[in-house]
Amino acid sequence: MSLRTQETWPHGAVPLDAERTRFTLWAPDARQVSLELADGSSLPMLPRADGWFMIVGRCPPGTRYRFGIDNDVQVPDPASRAQDGDIDGPSVVTDPQAYSWRHPHWRGRPWHEAVICELHVGVLGGYRAAEHYLPHLAETGITAIELMPLAQFPGARNWGYDGVLPYAPQASYGSPDDLKHLIDCAHGLGLAVLLDVVYNHFGPDGNYLHRYARGFFREDRHTPWGAAIDFRRRPVRDFFIDNALMWLQEYRFDGLRLDAVHAIDDPDFLVELARQVRGRLDPARHIWLTLENEHNQASLLERHYDAQWNDDGHNALHVLLTGETEAYYADFAERPTEQLARCLAQGFAYQGQRNRHGNARGEPSGHLPPSAFVLFLQNHDQIGNRAFGERLRHLAEPQALQAATALLLLAPMIPLLFMGDEVAAPQPFLFFTSHHGELADAVREGRRNEFAAFGAFADPRKRERIPDPNAPSSFLDSRPQADPALGEPTRALYRRLLHLRQAHIVPHLPGTTALGAEVLAPGAVCARWRLGNGRELRIELNLGAGEVERAPAAPSSVLFELPQRAPEGSAPATLAPYSVRVSLDAPAPMPALSESAHE
Repeated sequence: MSLRTQETWPHGAVPLDAERTRFTLWAPDARQVSLELADGSSLPMLPRADGWFMIVGRCPPGTRYRFGIDNDVQVPDPASRAQDGDIDGPSVVTDPQAYSWRHPHWRGRPWHEAVICELHVGVLGGYRAAEHYLPHLAETGITAIELMPLAQFPGARNWGYDGVLPYAPQASYGSPDDLKHLIDCAHGLGLAVLLDVVYNHFGPDGNYLHRYARGFFREDRHTPWGAAIDFRRRPVRDFFIDNALMWLQEYRFDGLRLDAVHAIDDPDFLVELARQVRGRLDPARHIWLTLENEHNQASLLERHYDAQWNDDGHNALHVLLTGETEAYYADFAERPTEQLARCLAQGFAYQGQRNRHGNARGEPSGHLPPSAFVLFLQNHDQIGNRAFGERLRHLAEPQALQAATALLLLAPMIPLLFMGDEVAAPQPFLFFTSHHGELADAVREGRRNEFAAFGAFADPRKRERIPDPNAPSSFLDSRPQADPALGEPTRALYRRLLHLRQAHIVPHLPGTTALGAEVLAPGAVCARWRLGNGRELRIELNLGAGEVERAPAAPSSVLFELPQRAPEGSAPATLAPYSVRVSLDAPAPMPALSESAHE
């Protein structure tokens, strides 16, 4: 695939100076295109090669505009940098250099230092309000935040995966400069900031591309959201690569998480995106690129991407903690302990094995470092895609959840938390949207029908109890608050574990290799890693209700233990129910210098 040629243009409105802006639109199916300004004036755009239209107008930052297509319909700029209101409002010319950064010399953090907390800006009150949450996270030991998608979507309430204007930060959360201020504030606290981006589809409401640029899509390939995006076309490919560069350059995000790339039927696009990001940004910056990918394509993690969300690790832990085995958990119903051990030792549980549908899934991953895998107990999907959005604290035995939390925060994989985990938030995280009319009805019924295969919802009358995504209460009920009784003890546990991680594990993560994982009993494993400094990290975990015999081990110092045992002369022979023991072997003695060495 060739790189951009002189016959292609950056999408959207690009200010040339304080008064003039160049507007470009790829509209190969339009006969004519005009620039429609808020003052009522209409300026014909000049056709260029390959379906492009362009005009330079006296339009300073703040100008409101739309594009007119064939004197028939007016549409927002698909590369709008800001919207005046909702998706049906005018697009706004913005000056990407107007914001004055308070921390211009921030260069990010090395990937191995990442401890990530996923946030939904909307339920936190918007860009400015979300800033108040950041000192709490930094003091807890979090080193990075990951924002759920911000691309402009219809209405004011949405998870963000229904975005239709990928370049425009959601207007109901605040202005583009408010978002920059949030990122600036995070950097001042030492927090890296990632953004979840959706490059596999556009939302169902407010996408006008089919009207004038059908080439964005290919009807011969379909995803769960409709026709697949056609990344074979240069203008389409550049639309998304330039979007990634915009977030990283203009907004100074420290990295991106690409949503559901298994729905992108063009791995070459993913490789090119990573190469362009790595090649066009300051090499002194630490830029993190991560993936969600059901295909477990380990090959993408060898050079191009830092890590992948490890759903396999989560699913195995969830089955062990809750006993749930319906839907996709069925792939982990028979051997969850073995699959957890495989994840701890080799990364993915599925490395080519067949799933419940008989399909081979995954690629060998044992050669990758542990830091190539993002491990989590909860995230927006795993909570919000439950019928009632329950968190693990309502589903698992409390001490077992604490033991699993110790595994999450002290294992050499990269840990990911979901907002509220650290204070035992009791509130659900529900699926919410703000659609209207027929689309609202379709989303509500579709949501309820998703659970028809679950035994608890086989009766249609029971599915009626599932919260309506479009009800304001579904959004309002999802705002996390600390549990009055458990919040402080839980935060104390997180702070202690993250302090141990920072002091004993993070400095030695580069060069870490897995030494294997052993199944001790159903629900119990022992995993070992050789850290970069040569010491052995050992985690013994028992999520079962019975005592389990420990595997023989060399003398070591206990880093963390739950439940805490009284000091004894020797290590206990068994693991208690719902327990974890994390230890480091004694450092090797320095060899004595010979006489010749002294000389």
